[in-house]
Amino acid sequence: MFRRKVLALSEVLNKTLRQNGMETPILQKRLIDSWETVVGHTASLYTSDKFIRNQMLFVKITNPALRADLNMMRTQLVARLNKCVGVRLITDIRIY
Repeated sequence: MFRRKVLALSEVLNKTLRQNGMETPILQKRLIDSWETVVGHTASLYTSDKFIRNQMLFVKITNPALRADLNMMRTQLVARLNKCVGVRLITDIRIY
């Protein structure tokens, strides 16, 4: 009788993604996609560009009043976005 190590499919997929260097880009995409969930639909309508560079999320907001409000909520937004992904992926947000 052979003894086999049985793994869940999610564990196998996570291991494969990590080995091939695809885990971080997928997590970054999930974080960017969760922007609308965190800030709300109305605020996301004023968002034009979003990207991550060096653990910092850059977001372009076209409404100056909304930009000021979101700048004051940066630490809360970072915590909520990281919580959506389940990993501490970003450390700060630059809203421009």
